[in-house]
Amino acid sequence: MKTMNNFFTTALLVASIFFTCTGAEAQTSGPLFNEIAQQDSLQFRDFNSRNLDQLMNHFDNSLELYQDNTGVRNFDQTKQAFGGLFKMSYVLNRKLIPGSMEVYPIKDYGAIETGMHTFSHVENGKLQVFTYKFMQIWQKKDGIWKVTREITYGH
Repeated sequence: MKTMNNFFTTALLVASIFFTCTGAEAQTSGPLFNEIAQQDSLQFRDFNSRNLDQLMNHFDNSLELYQDNTGVRNFDQTKQAFGGLFKMSYVLNRKLIPGSMEVYPIKDYGAIETGMHTFSHVENGKLQVFTYKFMQIWQKKDGIWKVTREITYGH
């Protein structure tokens, strides 16, 4: 029940952020966009290289990650899930789909990043490529960006 309450609370937060941003155009260039693009690049550099400790530095300890096919995870559960992925016999590679990233500012907090990305790996000699949508809520605290909420869907 607590998980459902957290889900609905986060869903309401995300919805309110989007309604607050109504009329605001997505940033596809500029200083904020460039900062978030850089953070996204560093985050998935660490994912692609299977550097679990560095990857987790991109997430706040209060992380809530919502994924349509696996449910809700906190920071520790997310770290455990990534650790399991990194032990697989194949290596997942994430790529941001060029032109899909949009960034919206959140006043006195940080930014919303939305986009599409592919995850690929070779299994049984065959390239497997999957495309998913995502949203990350980035908080900038003391000059450091961290993801506090993530929603990934389309699995």
